[in-house]
Amino acid sequence: MSRVVARSGYLFSTLPVRRRPTCAPKSLVPPEGRLPSHPFSTLSSQQQHDLTSTSTEEPRWKMTPPRMKSGGTPNRPYRPQHAEFQVNEDPEKLDKAYIRVLGQDGDKLLTDEVKWLAVTHKSFDHGRRGFNDRLAYLGRRIVELQASLHMLAASTTTPEPTRPDELGREPFQHPALEGLAGLTRARKSAVLDKKRMAQLAGKYGLLGVMRWKPKLPDNFEGSGIDIVLAQALYAIVGAISLQNGGEVANRIARERILGPLGLRG
Repeated sequence: MSRVVARSGYLFSTLPVRRRPTCAPKSLVPPEGRLPSHPFSTLSSQQQHDLTSTSTEEPRWKMTPPRMKSGGTPNRPYRPQHAEFQVNEDPEKLDKAYIRVLGQDGDKLLTDEVKWLAVTHKSFDHGRRGFNDRLAYLGRRIVELQASLHMLAASTTTPEPTRPDELGREPFQHPALEGLAGLTRARKSAVLDKKRMAQLAGKYGLLGVMRWKPKLPDNFEGSGIDIVLAQALYAIVGAISLQNGGEVANRIARERILGPLGLRG
């Protein structure tokens, strides 16, 4: 037993001594006291300069953001005539369209970026410059509400005669509810039909300033031009609401959209 203990002690005495690593934190300052120019970025200084200089020179509506561009080569289109579709890039032409839609000084109600955004469909440039879906959603709610209020106030539909109740009860009546019978989904859908909205947008000249890419450049109707134009008209109302308030947007909806569609007064 003593030999084993002595032998094991000899073995332990011959093993190299392991030093415990120090727990002192290392200095975060690089040698010579120099700090990295971009400590939280993996881009080089030249790339950072290119991105900042490009973004400050051109607005987003005028060019695709550099960081949203693909580094590869796009696939060759199945039909060469569908590769490019020319859209309006002239701000003066866009301002004239806004004057036709909104009236005098209509080109001054929105900022340049929002004016282009309201007439940009998500099919244009793969949506990389922004598109008008959310503005159109808000604008459509505003136009539908104004249409409902107009139908309630101007309805002349007489309510259907009610049968006498067995228990002698009488239904509640109020002057504000007299036009409720004329407010139906079918009537409102007929007024705000997408074809009628597209025709109105065409009269205002929105087709010439719309930024979109049709699936079939030789067949606009098959590419959904009615929905695209109606959405642009709704988006303009939504943009007016965000930048000028609900009162101005309601007036635009009544005078510039519902009035030409037949809901006057």
